[in-house]
Amino acid sequence: MSKIRTSEEAVALIRDGATIAVNSSSGLGCPDALLAALGQRFATTGAPRDLTAIHPIAAGDMFGTLGVDHIAKEGLLARIIGGSFPSGPTKAEPPLIWQLITGDKVAAWNVPSGIVFDMLREGAAKRPGVLTKVGLETFVDPALEGSAMNARARAEPLVERVAFKGEDWLYFPALRPDVAIIRATTADEHGNLTFEHEAATLGAMEMALAAHNSGGIVIAQVKRIAKGGTLRPQAVVVPGILVDVIVEVPDQLQTTATLYDPAISGEIFRPLESFELPAFDVAKVIARRVAMELKAGWAVNIGFGVSANVPRIFIEEGCHGAVTWVIEQGPVGGVPLLAFKFGCAANAEAFVASPHQFCYFQAGGFDCSLLSFLEIDRQGSVNVSRLAATPHRTAGAGGFVDITARAKRIVFSGTFNAAARMRIEDGRLVIDQEGKVAKIVEQVDQVSFAGPRAIRQGQQVTYVTERCVMRLTADGLVVTEVAPGVDIRRDILEQARAPLIVAPDVAAMPAALFEPEPFGLAPEPADARC
Repeated sequence: MSKIRTSEEAVALIRDGATIAVNSSSGLGCPDALLAALGQRFATTGAPRDLTAIHPIAAGDMFGTLGVDHIAKEGLLARIIGGSFPSGPTKAEPPLIWQLITGDKVAAWNVPSGIVFDMLREGAAKRPGVLTKVGLETFVDPALEGSAMNARARAEPLVERVAFKGEDWLYFPALRPDVAIIRATTADEHGNLTFEHEAATLGAMEMALAAHNSGGIVIAQVKRIAKGGTLRPQAVVVPGILVDVIVEVPDQLQTTATLYDPAISGEIFRPLESFELPAFDVAKVIARRVAMELKAGWAVNIGFGVSANVPRIFIEEGCHGAVTWVIEQGPVGGVPLLAFKFGCAANAEAFVASPHQFCYFQAGGFDCSLLSFLEIDRQGSVNVSRLAATPHRTAGAGGFVDITARAKRIVFSGTFNAAARMRIEDGRLVIDQEGKVAKIVEQVDQVSFAGPRAIRQGQQVTYVTERCVMRLTADGLVVTEVAPGVDIRRDILEQARAPLIVAPDVAAMPAALFEPEPFGLAPEPADARC
């Protein structure tokens, strides 16, 4: 019997009360046509109802790929377990999924992306669940919020803190989806899937295994269909024995606002000169100072925000290739991309399945992570996952908690406070108007990263802003460098809402950072690995 169906026929197989798992990362890999068909079926027929949706990484965004918003309908969706959620500008209308979450219309949990993949893996193997230390002492821990995003979720605890062999662990139950909705480039008639035009495979294989081994079905959206048995076996990522239904969508986007770019999928390599370099401004100064923290030979993770420009700093300074960039969606090496294409990399050396990448991160197998912050408190804890006033401004934790759990070195970056008006003039930072919202606070609104735990684990933590550099110590945050033009008391200590320590040997941030010309970045070789 043929596996080829229309999108309407495919989603008609989803029953009331089903658990669906969706493989996506914003617009990257998003099976948007299937989600749209599912939402339309509910609008037309009132079925299916009371679904539980699992999204290790957000499906869709606020920039043209609706993703989960297609199914964000009261009655259709009862629960959602998400590593991240669609996010966008503060002034924009919140996505429908955020309206359901903040309105307490669906039970919602923000579980670190890597742990969601782990829960699916355990479900596929028919094991009871995940024991992990990832998330201890953060909002993931039941001692704080237990990953719950609203009252409905708090009424259904998802995670437990348990003792095992004399140590504290977090326990997450295995996930056993009834339906996996995944996307690929090509399917043959047998259902074998290849990803030659995709920027990552994400967790397609793991999700398909979890649904299949749980007695569920796997629905694949693809760009094209080939004759059975004609795909190269080494190119097949998901074998046809796991795939039940194929839906052809010839015009599916490669990622948001991108129909197809062969450099994203590793089919061609772009000249380094083709990558746009950041304009000289305050954000670039921060990215430059972050770049100085890195050593040649390191594998370095980067996140969204100021630090996403650090690879472009390396290109501009003639240092491309000195470090290898690794991002949670799976690309290794190359040049991580920005804006709509974040999560993709051009000229990548390899594409790793996202669950494998998270295993690498969770164990601290890499050398350094470059991440952003919303708030930092007196203990060095960081909030990156929640803005109470505008929840949709942030996507939630995503892979942040997985990445920071055991990272050897972390460099957080961002502006010292929110919405300050600043410029660089004559090699100095000029603050025309201070921001209205402090980002250095007594206690963060949500603990995405626990400073005290980092101290106990011996992690090296640095915070880079436009006006100073701070290091985390057992005594608190220590200001070690100050930007030219900045008054320590007026511009730093009095702008913080928590006490800071000024190092006795506080230094000036390198003056060359504040000039538009390349500043002479020259990463020192890393020490030999033990």
